[in-house]
Amino acid sequence: MEILPLLTVIFGIVMCFGYFSQTYKIFKRKSAKDISLWTYILFASGITVWLIYGITLRNVPLIVTNAVGLVGAISVVTVYFLFKH
Repeated sequence: MEILPLLTVIFGIVMCFGYFSQTYKIFKRKSAKDISLWTYILFASGITVWLIYGITLRNVPLIVTNAVGLVGAISVVTVYFLFKH
């Protein structure tokens, strides 16, 4: 594997930790009071399009990073509905 695709996967996954840290914070506080649901729905929608694009191209870096990102964005939306009150 060339260096640029490898760096793309590594940094793409690192960037996705932002979603998981937000999920953890909501879960820990038991509150999604200050979270913008629409922001994460838009992120998840955009990531889904990129994931589909990566799958059609059979581009592993796009598939891996966007699959992880989609799981992260969906995790935020899920805990939002668990703790929205």
